[in-house]
Formats: sequence, C-alpha cells, structure tokens
Amino acid sequence: MCGIVGIMSFNKRPVRMEELRRMSMSIAHRGPDEDGFYLSPEFGMGMRRLSIIDLKTGKQPISNEDGSIWIVFNGEIYNFQELRSDLQRNGHFFATNTDTETIVHLYEEYGRDCVQHLRGMFAFAIWDERKNTLFLARDRIGIKPLYYGEIGGRLLFASEVKAILQVPGFEPELNWQSVSHLFTFLNTPSAESIVSGIHKLEPGHTLLATPGKSLSVEKYWDLKFRPDLKRTEQETIEQLRSILRESVRMHLVSDVPVGAFLSGGIDSSSVVAMMAGETAERISTFSVGFSEADFNELRYARMVAKQLGTKHHEVVLEPDATSIIEDLAWYLDEPFGDSSAIPTYMVSKLAAQHLKVVLSGDGGDELFAGYDKYEVERRQRRFDVLPSPLKSVLHAIATTLPEGMRGRNLLRHVSLAGAQRFLNASTLFGIEEKQKLFEEEPFRLMRGYDPWELNVQTLSRDHGHWLSALQYQDIKSYLPLDILTKVDRMSMAHSLETRVPLLDHKVVEFAATIPPDMKLRDGTRKYIFKQAMRGIIPDAIIDRPKRGFAIPLGRWFRGKLQDFIGDLLLSRATRERGIFRPAYLETLLKRHNNGRELDLHLWTLISFELWCRTFLDKRNKQTGYVSAEPARLPA
Repeated sequence: MCGIVGIMSFNKRPVRMEELRRMSMSIAHRGPDEDGFYLSPEFGMGMRRLSIIDLKTGKQPISNEDGSIWIVFNGEIYNFQELRSDLQRNGHFFATNTDTETIVHLYEEYGRDCVQHLRGMFAFAIWDERKNTLFLARDRIGIKPLYYGEIGGRLLFASEVKAILQVPGFEPELNWQSVSHLFTFLNTPSAESIVSGIHKLEPGHTLLATPGKSLSVEKYWDLKFRPDLKRTEQETIEQLRSILRESVRMHLVSDVPVGAFLSGGIDSSSVVAMMAGETAERISTFSVGFSEADFNELRYARMVAKQLGTKHHEVVLEPDATSIIEDLAWYLDEPFGDSSAIPTYMVSKLAAQHLKVVLSGDGGDELFAGYDKYEVERRQRRFDVLPSPLKSVLHAIATTLPEGMRGRNLLRHVSLAGAQRFLNASTLFGIEEKQKLFEEEPFRLMRGYDPWELNVQTLSRDHGHWLSALQYQDIKSYLPLDILTKVDRMSMAHSLETRVPLLDHKVVEFAATIPPDMKLRDGTRKYIFKQAMRGIIPDAIIDRPKRGFAIPLGRWFRGKLQDFIGDLLLSRATRERGIFRPAYLETLLKRHNNGRELDLHLWTLISFELWCRTFLDKRNKQTGYVSAEPARLPA
C-alpha cells in the first residue's frame, strides 16, 4: 500500500526532484516505511511505501528487465502469483517477489489491456521510456484514489489532491460544480475534485498521456446486471459462499498479520467468520462504540468476537471530538459530508496500534440490496401511478409552504418522478435551499450545473429491473465517492491498509447475476446473503434490524460541540470568505438547536469551511506550498 505522485512535462520544462519530494512528503501518512523516486529530464514520479508484501526487495519504483518501463503502484493485486507464473513461462524475469513487478510485465505483454488481468485494488502509473508515454489506471470499483490535472504545461498526478497542491505556480480555486455536488450529495463528483483543474480518474478507467500533450481516457470495465433465472436458490447460496470464501482467502495474502474491522453487522461478521475458516491464527478484530447507549452497538461485535474467538479491541468515542474534526480536513483531502468519517478515523487509529492490514465488510449493502432506501423505494413506487396534473398540484402546494413546515418535504417528494424521487431522498440542500445558503455570486457560479442530471440519466437507463438501476447507481457513485473514500482516507491517516473482499470484482459480477427478488424479498433486504450466512454467523446478527453507521452527531452539536460549530460557521473568517449568507447559517443553527435534525447539513458546512482554512487560507503566497498540517481554530 502506497501513495504515488508524478509530473510529466509537455513543454520541455524540467521536472525537479524537490517538487517530487514535496508532493511525496505531503502524503507520507500513506506510506511511512520508505520513499522512492524515478527522475528523467521531462518526467518524474515517486511513492511512499507501506510495506505489506516482499518487505525486503519490494522498494518502488520498479522496472522491467532492461529498465525501459517503470511503475509506482498503490494497492494490492491478489492474483499476482498466478499471473507471475504465466509471465515467467512467457520468458519474463523477475527481480522481486512483489505484486508491483507483475504489473510491469503484464504491461509489456498486453499494453493498455493489462488491467483486464488484474484482480485487486489499485491505482498505478507506468512510464514507458521507449514510447515516452505515461499510463495511469484505477481499479474497477474505485477502492484506491487517483487524481490528475494539466497545470502550467505539465500533467500532474497523485493519490491525493494535497500532493498536487504542493507544486508551486498552481493557485487553487474552487470548482463550483463540485461545490454544488457536495452540498447536494455530500461529496464531489466522480470525475472532478473540489479544486478547479484537478480531476479524479474514475473507477474502471485508464489514462494514456503521449507526446504532443495528448490525453486519452478510456473505460475498461462496467457492471452489467444479467440475472441467472435458471439457477436455483440453493445453487445461488452455494456459489455465493464459494466465491466469498475464495475472495477472503485471496485478501489474506500478506507478509504481515491481517486483522478486521468488526461492527457486529452481517457484512463485517461474515468476513471475520470466513477469515477464521481460512487461518489457524487467532484474528484481531476492532470495533468503535459510543457513550450514548442507543447508538452503541458494541454488544453485537462482542457476540461475534466471542463465538469466533478473536482478540477483540474496542474504542468508545466521546462527544468532545473537536481535535478529531480539525484533523479530518487534512486527511479527508476534500470536503466530505458523511460524519461517519469520525468513528472510522478512530477505529482505524485503534487498529493501527496493533497491525498494518485489516479486512472490512464494505460493499454488502450495494451488492445485495441492504439499504433501507431500496425497501422505501419499493413501497413508494405506487406514487408513480398518480396523474401528472395531480403531481403538479402537490408540488405547487409544497412550494407555498414555509421551509421547515411539517409535510412540506413529503408533498414535494410524492410529486416527483421515480428517479428524481429516489435522488430527492438522498439530497442535502435542494436548489431552493442553496439559493438561501449561498451568497449571490457563488450561487450564480453553481447555477450552470445540475447535480441531479447525470444521476437521473443513470437511473433512467434500462438495467432490466428498477432495483438493479438503484444498485448500479450506488455502486457507481455512493460506494466510491462516499464509502470507499471515507475508508481509504481514514485508514491511511493512520498508515493502515484496508482491504474489502466483498468488492472483489468477481464477487461484484456474481452479485449482478442474482435475480432482484432474491435480494429484496417481501420486505427482507439482503435476503439471499442472509440465507448464505446462516450457520456461519449467529442468527441474532442476521436477523437484527439494520442500523447503519449512525453517530450521535446531532446531540453533540447541541451539547459539547455547540460552541465549536457556532464559533466556526459564524466566524469572521467564514463571513469574509463571502460564500455563505450569515443570516441563513444562523437560521440553520437555531433550527438544529430547537430539535430539528440538521447534523449532516452542519457537518458538511464544517467540513467545507475547515477544508478552505487548511488548503486555501494556509497556502504560503511566496512559496506556493500548503502547510502540511491540519488547520487549528483560535483558542
């Protein structure tokens, strides 16, 4: 596991080692064990390494036999030993035992199509000296991040935005399309970052940069839902168990001990149970809880840990989390509206005190229809039969009601069409609320972009079944932009590698062959997954109501953190930034303090403001560098 950086010059401007070192140092948390660099006059790349496989000879960058092809790599390739054997039979010579070197030789054999052979999580850069080309690739699901941007006649790339911001001469400006998306869906878009000119390489895509400043971005993988209607339920259960066991077994490959996050939910419990079946070693498991009893689910994690005999570790998160919140802006790298980043940060910190690698149960809800919203949409599909004139009347009534009045949002929700109704349930600030929240000029800059548009198009495609359309949407957006971003940044903040066996692309593709009525049946979410796990984990875990990773943030904001958020959002620095209307911020705070749950609204505002203080306000105007530390509020 690593962090990678690089610069390719299009204008003959030399790449300097100092630039690569500063980029690399800003993401040292991703790889504290060592660094490494490759430098030629017009290209350079570097990496920070967290040593997991081939501890002695796995130093990067790594080249092919004649030193004409070089790679820096972030991730793990779980089928690298099989690929290595095939490549050796084809005459390739290996100097290390790493999965990284396997990719180099695959590139020699297959060029851009090398990614088709990889099973794992990855973001890598390959420099081909003979062709003078740069090849970037990101894994199918988006487990590992990769950013790039054309700046000052050069192409820069890195695992995190902050590394690109270390290069002098680039004055960061907000991408207002991304700001609009953030305050709509809690995260930035799939192909853009919060900084104008810095883009995400999307999951399942590659980028080829060639002489003459030619960039070619291509999609190499997509998910297709093709239900196997001939396969019986029992056959589906047996095949699902088999492919999950295989994935967990592959994800255990490591030269250092591997533990697991354990929430006590069905996904993480299933992963830990299958780990226990694949190793004779006693597994270390890690859980986070809360001092508020109605949010604390540690008892379920303890139940699973006791049955499986794990070495179990816990941390209880208290409401005085000011220092954590200030740190998160630096490590999250972009503003982020999901407050469950806080407990993820803390459980990662706990795990990192014991080992370097953990498995996580992320992905089960997207693959097997575990979210409440899928069942809600099933029930609400009856609204689609309402005549359009009636929906128009309901929408008109909703717009005349005062904001915050009971029933206003329900009327508006019912008046929407299917795809829009589903998105509305996941929307933070609608267009009317944004107009009240943002000052006139920022709102004008955002008006040309509709965050709903692309999502409506995706949901409106023919995926064979409405549930498949919702799952596809979540696998392409919510999963990489929220869940996987959170897990990557919060674990890497503590130099901890997190692997997600449920998101092995073979598992994902198999899940897409399971008929929708085996996933959501008679109101039971994850039906087939639960059936497959019976006898493997306790029935009490399978049958308990789903809670999600909820935290008592609303109570904290009305308690010990009340002064913190008021001082931050109503501060002079926030006002002078000229983005938000202070009067509306005061309105939101009053509504929340009076009992209306606006914790995600406030958290997103906090995350955005702290990001601005960390990456815009603290930028040294003379050197162009961002200070490599979190922003701190005045005492």
